[in-house]
Amino acid sequence: MSLVPDPTAAAESAQSLAELNRWLAGLRAGQRIEWALQSLSGEHALSSSFGAQSAVALHMATRIRADLPVILVDTGYLFPETYRFVDELTHRLDLSLHVVRPDPAQAWDGASVAALASLGTEGIDRYNRVHKVEPMQRALRDLGVRTWIAGLRRGQSSTRANLDFLELKEGRWKLHPLADWTQRDIGRYLARHGLPFHPLWEHGYVSIGDTHSTRPLGPGMEEEDTRFFGLKRECGLHFDEPQSGVRFGT
Repeated sequence: MSLVPDPTAAAESAQSLAELNRWLAGLRAGQRIEWALQSLSGEHALSSSFGAQSAVALHMATRIRADLPVILVDTGYLFPETYRFVDELTHRLDLSLHVVRPDPAQAWDGASVAALASLGTEGIDRYNRVHKVEPMQRALRDLGVRTWIAGLRRGQSSTRANLDFLELKEGRWKLHPLADWTQRDIGRYLARHGLPFHPLWEHGYVSIGDTHSTRPLGPGMEEEDTRFFGLKRECGLHFDEPQSGVRFGT
């Protein structure tokens, strides 16, 4: 790890940040996490949806720092299998889990959620702001997080195809150590360490969110079609909200 670019310079220059990303491309995923924990400022945390392949990032990061805070946004509408998966991995990996939920005064009731498909992208965005974005931002503030680690990968969807390993977002570092990993890389890591996929994986669910806005992968579908009724891919946690009517978030 010689000739390490200076993250302070990267914070002040787009060119330096680009150079840092090129340097990170030459490291293994675990080395990227080690470097971030040692070099990037402030408190660190890993967010996880406990989705289909989440065990990889959870295992890798917490083997490097056992007490790394893990943030889960519980929208109130996760699958029963997801809650069981959370319990299994929390116990197995001894996670320092921080669960955050929507503001009860703003949370949507069952009838409103049931009508979500008819509300289009604008309605989906409003739901996501209340049930996902605001709780996550609150958790990051409450924990004083300055370096946010997430398990996003470029191969997951067209919206993530140009994902950098490291970015600055709203004054906070955002690290994606698995950005260049393939589906095969994920499968090999899980097998090597005896880790499970989400239990719904075996039933065709390749991207798992809320019960009302997630469906299994079917013939002729791409992975991003399985979320939000095929209208968009992103929920706003990791990418800025798109303009209404634009398919697949940016």
